[in-house]
Amino acid sequence: MEAISVASFLQKEEKLPWIKVAVRKIDTAKLLLMVLWETKSLDDKKYILLSTQLEEVGKMLGGWNGQISKQNSPAI
Repeated sequence: MEAISVASFLQKEEKLPWIKVAVRKIDTAKLLLMVLWETKSLDDKKYILLSTQLEEVGKMLGGWNGQISKQNSPAI
């Protein structure tokens, strides 16, 4: 959340590194969640609920990443 918050207040050309940090952290959270589920530390219902929400956040960050990457690309 910190990386997303920071990125939201930066200029377009400064956002990309922070968005990439947020994507990495979401991916790490998904991995740790999967480990909890596979070790039976988290039941199926909770895993599905949390993983669905993390997946949605990941999609939103991926879209933001793509949008900022296109805006920062040099025109051909």
